[in-house]
Amino acid sequence: MAIESGLGWTTMSVDDAAGTARDIRSDCFNLDFSTPRTVQDITALTNSAVARLLLLSDITGTLALGFDDGSNLAHSVFKTVSTTSVNRTWSAAISGQTLTAEVICTDYAATRAQGGEFTFSVPFQNGDGSVPTWS
Repeated sequence: MAIESGLGWTTMSVDDAAGTARDIRSDCFNLDFSTPRTVQDITALTNSAVARLLLLSDITGTLALGFDDGSNLAHSVFKTVSTTSVNRTWSAAISGQTLTAEVICTDYAATRAQGGEFTFSVPFQNGDGSVPTWS
C-alpha cells in the first residue's frame, strides 16, 4: 500500500452532551492527536543506559473549528464543555481506519481574529481509562 494523504476523511464525530454522535467534519479545519504511553524509569546502578517500562496508554489532541451554530454542529456540540462533565465518544476515520476513544473535552477557546475569522479550539484527552484503539 502506498502512503496516503489526509484528504477524504469519512468520519469525524464527537458526542454532544446528551451522548449523541455528531458529524463535525464540515466545521473542523485542523486536527492533531497523539496516542502516547507513559513510562517508568527502571534504570539500575548496573545499567549503562536508561531502562524503561511501558505503562498506561493515553490520547490527547485538539480540534480547530469554525464557528457554526447550526443545529447539531460544532457550536452546539461544544458549547456545554464548561457546564457539563461528561465523557464523549470521539471517532475519526480515514481510508477504512478508525480511531475511537472516550475523551473529555477540557476547553472551548474562541478567537475572533483581526481579519474577522471566528474560530475555536477544543482540546481533549482520554476520559475513562479505556485504551484508544484503531480498527
